[in-house]
Amino acid sequence: MSDNLLAPSSALKVDTVSRHAEATFDALTPSSSSTERLTPHPPHSPTATSLDGETLRSRSHSQVTKISDVEDISIQDALRPDKGTEADFLVDNNPFAFSPGQLNKLLNPKSLSAFKALGGIKGLERGIRTDLVAGLSLDETVLDDKVSFDDATGSVSSSPVSDDQPRDGTQAAGPPDNGDDRYQSRLRVFRDNTLPEKKATSIWKLMWLAYKDKVLILLTVAAVISLALGLYETFGQPSESGAKVDWVEGVAICVAIVIVVLVSALNDWQKERQFVRLNKKKEDREVKAIRSGKSIMISVYDVTVGDVLHLEPGDMIPVDGIFIGGHNVKCDESSATGESDQMKKTAGEEVSRQLFQGTASSKLDPFIISGSKVLEGVGTYLVTSVGVNSSFGKTMMSLRQDTDATPLQKKLDKLAGAIAKLGGGAALLLFSVLLLRFLAALPGNFETPAEKASDFLDILIVAVTIVVVAVPEGLPLAVTLALAFATTRMLKENNLVRVLRSCETMGNATTICSDKTGTLTQNKMSVVAGTIGSQTSFMQSFANCTDLDTEKKDVSPSPAAAIETLPECVKTLLLQSIFINSTAFEGEENGIKSFIGSKTETALLLFARDFLGLGPVAEARSGCTIVQLIPFDSGRKCMGAVIRLPSGGYRLFVKGASEILLTKATHMLQTDSRDSLCTEPLTESMRGHITSTIESYAEKSLRTIAMLYRDFDSWPPKGARTMEDDQDMVLFDDVFDEMTFLGVVGIQDPLRPGVSEAVKRCQNAGVVVRMVTGDNITTAHAIASDCGIKTKDGIVMEGPKFRQLSNEDMDELLPRLQVLARSSPEDKRILVARLKHLGETVAVTGDGTNDAPALKTADIGFSMGIAGTEVAKEASSIILMDDNFASIVKAMMWGRAVNDAVAKFLQFQLTVNITAVLLAFVSAVASPDMHSVLSAVQLLWVNLIMDTFAALALATDAPTEKILDRNPTPKKAPLITINMWKMIIGQAIYQLIVTFILYFAGTRILGYDVAGPPELRAELRAELNTMVFNTFVWMQIFNEFNNRRLDNKFNIFEGIHRNWFFIGINCVMVGGQVMIIFVGGKAFQIVRIDGVQWAICILCAIFCLPWAVVLRLIPDHYAATVFYFVIRMWRLLFGPVARVSRKINGIFFSPIKRSIKRGFRKLRRTKSDENEKAAMVDDEEAAAATEKLETPLPPPITITGTT
Repeated sequence: MSDNLLAPSSALKVDTVSRHAEATFDALTPSSSSTERLTPHPPHSPTATSLDGETLRSRSHSQVTKISDVEDISIQDALRPDKGTEADFLVDNNPFAFSPGQLNKLLNPKSLSAFKALGGIKGLERGIRTDLVAGLSLDETVLDDKVSFDDATGSVSSSPVSDDQPRDGTQAAGPPDNGDDRYQSRLRVFRDNTLPEKKATSIWKLMWLAYKDKVLILLTVAAVISLALGLYETFGQPSESGAKVDWVEGVAICVAIVIVVLVSALNDWQKERQFVRLNKKKEDREVKAIRSGKSIMISVYDVTVGDVLHLEPGDMIPVDGIFIGGHNVKCDESSATGESDQMKKTAGEEVSRQLFQGTASSKLDPFIISGSKVLEGVGTYLVTSVGVNSSFGKTMMSLRQDTDATPLQKKLDKLAGAIAKLGGGAALLLFSVLLLRFLAALPGNFETPAEKASDFLDILIVAVTIVVVAVPEGLPLAVTLALAFATTRMLKENNLVRVLRSCETMGNATTICSDKTGTLTQNKMSVVAGTIGSQTSFMQSFANCTDLDTEKKDVSPSPAAAIETLPECVKTLLLQSIFINSTAFEGEENGIKSFIGSKTETALLLFARDFLGLGPVAEARSGCTIVQLIPFDSGRKCMGAVIRLPSGGYRLFVKGASEILLTKATHMLQTDSRDSLCTEPLTESMRGHITSTIESYAEKSLRTIAMLYRDFDSWPPKGARTMEDDQDMVLFDDVFDEMTFLGVVGIQDPLRPGVSEAVKRCQNAGVVVRMVTGDNITTAHAIASDCGIKTKDGIVMEGPKFRQLSNEDMDELLPRLQVLARSSPEDKRILVARLKHLGETVAVTGDGTNDAPALKTADIGFSMGIAGTEVAKEASSIILMDDNFASIVKAMMWGRAVNDAVAKFLQFQLTVNITAVLLAFVSAVASPDMHSVLSAVQLLWVNLIMDTFAALALATDAPTEKILDRNPTPKKAPLITINMWKMIIGQAIYQLIVTFILYFAGTRILGYDVAGPPELRAELRAELNTMVFNTFVWMQIFNEFNNRRLDNKFNIFEGIHRNWFFIGINCVMVGGQVMIIFVGGKAFQIVRIDGVQWAICILCAIFCLPWAVVLRLIPDHYAATVFYFVIRMWRLLFGPVARVSRKINGIFFSPIKRSIKRGFRKLRRTKSDENEKAAMVDDEEAAAATEKLETPLPPPITITGTT
């Protein structure tokens, strides 16, 4: 009854808070806005009607994408809090005009009404105290003064805020500070651009998860019962001969379980911490921002509301905002909203103008959504929401989930399950045999009931402990530890692993398709040669200069001398062609002023600064009126820009791939005219001369870039088509002809040091390296030869020819294809897909947005950490932090190390599994008292060694150079190779022979007196059992050294001095075993042994090492013959039994299982229906109580006629 009474009051309380928040928001809204309707058109105008028409109806149903109609609504309605977001609208001591909640109303869904209610782009500028041109001030710290809603928005109904109103948005209240106080007020109100860290799983929960294993729980129950019976026998029964300590075994089992659980939980906890650190590094990146009027690179975590960020093709947008302005910016918002269309962005000022003039339509889209991608165009935008307030942040918070298991982990899970079934079968068989013996002996058993129960529990504990040993929990742990160790070390070697599975897959890569620029070369470009117009050329000495080039250099002047001979009009034309048709800009890197952007463009800007007198780029560009920008397109291999000339005409500049641009040129610039620009028709001889110049540059491994221009009387030109969504933008293909050839330059990009050696190491490792580049075939051939990719019988082909081949011709060509020149991203994707079709494991590098399909298609995608776009990084599996090909080789080495670590551990664990289970089984069946030679506590210690300690020791071997001396493992290769089976079975046979001899014949071999009194015989048997246990454990320790090698070589100690993990863990195991023998006593059911017995144990165990040498001398093909023969015999003998078992299971047990499952499902449905009915009754009672208790609230507070 009390619950029903509380329900309505709770609901009332929430509703009251919501209404109070809305009332408070209304109180903060100016009066003129409270009654002003946001109506851009008369109610019956055609435009107003169209706002509810096809434009919106044809869009996706996504809430974020659909732009809400500019309806007849008030500011309060446009900015009213959504249910559950009221707290975002309430900010104490807010120095800004807007709260995070009000800014969030711009999106989800996109709302032009909210945009207008906030005063348009200028209202946002004043309200969040920033500058649309200069960005935030680097000196801003704490803001003491305030900006009101009215001050920011002005008269929303009449016009946007004017530019001449004073700004107070970027001033700091205190002195400049570069410490943690920067943007203190801004961060307090709007927060930073980080998501709250996912709450790490506590050590207690990890311990609980580790303990929830059914076998451990069953063992705990048995141990507790054993402890209770032991305590009863010790304290509840009269003692006839001294004190009884039967309770010790139960305590020891419980302690062993606690240790196993604790160690497993600590491993998981450490692994989780390592991956959290890696994820932080993975998500961090730099973005281009404008602060204090300068373009700088800042961490994405440092972006805050009020920042002005650059937009460039390939960018992944990190935060929400409003588009300030730019050229032809189009975004792919499908990943953020599900909208498949390209979204053309309209400048915020233009949208504001149309909104306040009443001419706006819902097609206007100034909204920049976090998580979307910039497809083309350049521009800037104002940040309005960051972190958890941004669209992407909210999505990520709702989608947080754990890392998926890797393919290797899944394979090992299946293998562990199969082994567990075999172990469980062995345990069940042992329990059945011992139970029958126990029941058969009951008539002659005169022990007390408690002692009989204790004997039965001993049988159960031994059987359950065998299951514990047989279940290889350490297999998935070994993979996890190996991956955690490898990814951490790979990060230090400039490989940031984004997708865990790529780490293990890279070890089996059979081919690498590598980019040239920045990966094989240094990406430090400089202009070293060039030809301007028809008569001027230059060349300076560089790395690939030959003697012949030096002779030509005597004829070709230096760049300074050649440029000095050019007329001023040609210099100006060349200078404008470089700095206008470029997306690079001036900034700072590591505190040094430099150009930031594409290395090709920065090389041209450096050339212009050094030889053409280029000053500050921003100033130079501000003196030109740019009408249209044509972003770089990988299909046409060029980019362009259009400016308005002072004389009134227009000029189109184009630069790009030289041989492609040459086909579009019909005229040549003359450089001997001093007064004005003069051109002449481009004859075939001139074209041939330019072609030979381009080829000569390419033969010297120079990248060739051509520059063209063309003048127009008007823009758009007559007859040229324009874009549907912007009539001022011309389709580039319609004007890209009849161009004038301005010049061609050769840009040098030297090979990275060590690239040739890295390529050779890959080839020695059985990995084929192919170069895929956009350069022309001559340059590609020269560079591929320099770095060793191109061999005598290798094929070099151009992308356009490659894509025309049939699948059959491609498959025939691919084994010899080594260089793909002048290729497009689609060519790269086709190449990767066909290689995968042929069974190759393909790694591919990419840096551009259009490389994303190839990166996704490949087994392992490498993106460039320096030159790569955010789209490429998002599509990749591993990020090369230094863009270096040698780092790919490091990744391959670590990938092989991960696979080797798992194979080593698998070989070790299966050996222990087979030996321990068979030894415990046979000794328990053969023992008169039905006790295994290995007690439950001893088996738990063995389980701890093989599951946790061995996983740590064998998973931490760093790779050596010799790991590349073998071919990669094929995709369909089995987890356990013939060589591994040879070592597993061979070592298991040796260990079983030694332990069985000690157990069954030890008394005779060692000369023990078995005819003595019972007490003496029991003591000798205890000593012998202790020796068996000690020998068994030491054999595992020595065999762990054997498993450091997976091949047939003998040096098992190679590199051991560099693996302190291995040394330390083995010291722990040795120390633990020595302590157990000396102080284990009753808990481990052992006794102390003397020096001779210790020597026997060590000698018997250490022979594992020479025995491994004997096994390695057996050729693998002989071992394979024996192995397959045994498998055939097994199937022949036990195949019929298995088939009969399956039939019996299908006839008798499967129907029972299905009936039980159906019963549980029906019970759950019944309970669910009852819960739903109860919930409906509660809701009805709550509604009734609400109607009785609810009192009318006052209307929203408004301010009328005051400011």
